[in-house]
Amino acid sequence: MAREPREGGRGRDREQRQDREGDDLIDKLVTINRVAKVVKGGRRFAFAALVVVGDQKGRVGFGAGKAREVPEAIRKATEKAKRGMIRVPMKEGRTLHHDVAGHFGAGKVVLRSAEAGTGIIAGGPMRAVFESLGINDVVAKSLGTRNPHNMVKATFAALERCASPRAVANRRGKKVSDILGKREQVAEGADV
Repeated sequence: MAREPREGGRGRDREQRQDREGDDLIDKLVTINRVAKVVKGGRRFAFAALVVVGDQKGRVGFGAGKAREVPEAIRKATEKAKRGMIRVPMKEGRTLHHDVAGHFGAGKVVLRSAEAGTGIIAGGPMRAVFESLGINDVVAKSLGTRNPHNMVKATFAALERCASPRAVANRRGKKVSDILGKREQVAEGADV
């Protein structure tokens, strides 16, 4: 008796789950670079793309991809970015909880939380990260290299160091009010 093939399988379920998660993701192309490989007959050109992906609700990731054609390089970079997403705690859903610095290689960045209405004050590659992340008010400065890859990696190194007051309180075994003080806790509300 022949068995009927099952619909899907493990691989298909995973793809569908990723598609459902990925429906609300936005991707931003940070940079595209033409690279050459010197071979016997001359040069072979390829394209390297850097893409930032985020859901504008606190999740963001970046990826780099290289291929012979631009769309394929962007697709590879986007897939890599979706696989390596991180969650960043945000204050009131619009800015960072505290100032933070990060570095990667020669790239050094300083990220500062800002008042409502400030906007995103940051350079190109960092701006793409913040827009994808959903941060509306932040002041950022790149102090080291202007290489987009190192700037994005340094920004992610800084964002990974961000912590919410609730996480700090749990780690120290205290209450959020002990960390922030009474006044600031009322202003924080449920977004802690």
